[in-house]
Amino acid sequence: MAALTKRSVQPGPSADLQEGSGCYSCQEKWIGYQCNCYFISNELKTWKDGRDFCVSHNSSLLQIQTRNEPAFMKFSTSFYWIGLSYDEEHHAWLWEDNSTLSQDLLPFLKSVNPKNCIMYTPRGRILDAHCEKKFRYICKQQLI
Repeated sequence: MAALTKRSVQPGPSADLQEGSGCYSCQEKWIGYQCNCYFISNELKTWKDGRDFCVSHNSSLLQIQTRNEPAFMKFSTSFYWIGLSYDEEHHAWLWEDNSTLSQDLLPFLKSVNPKNCIMYTPRGRILDAHCEKKFRYICKQQLI
């Protein structure tokens, strides 16, 4: 697996940050980690605008695979929009690729408002907020 350099992780990308993922190189201002590229925004956007930014960069809002993803941000206390939303038709929380959320990954989603969008901190906490509010966001581009 790819190792990170000794740079400290800031709430968002620095202008000179460009690292390889260990599999391929990432776009400028993106962070490579374990064969994925991540963009951690400094800019505040609505959930939809964050999603649109990610899509325009051939990625999606973060889809969490493990409780502390992305692990390199585990010291961040900020909340970020992620690519999870409630699908009324299926009565389920779905990721942007329409896959279902593993029940043990974020079991406390039962207490959030399904009309809201989900924010996540890499320490493993979630919050829900009105989708039109502006927060930072994380894009993830899978390279393999």
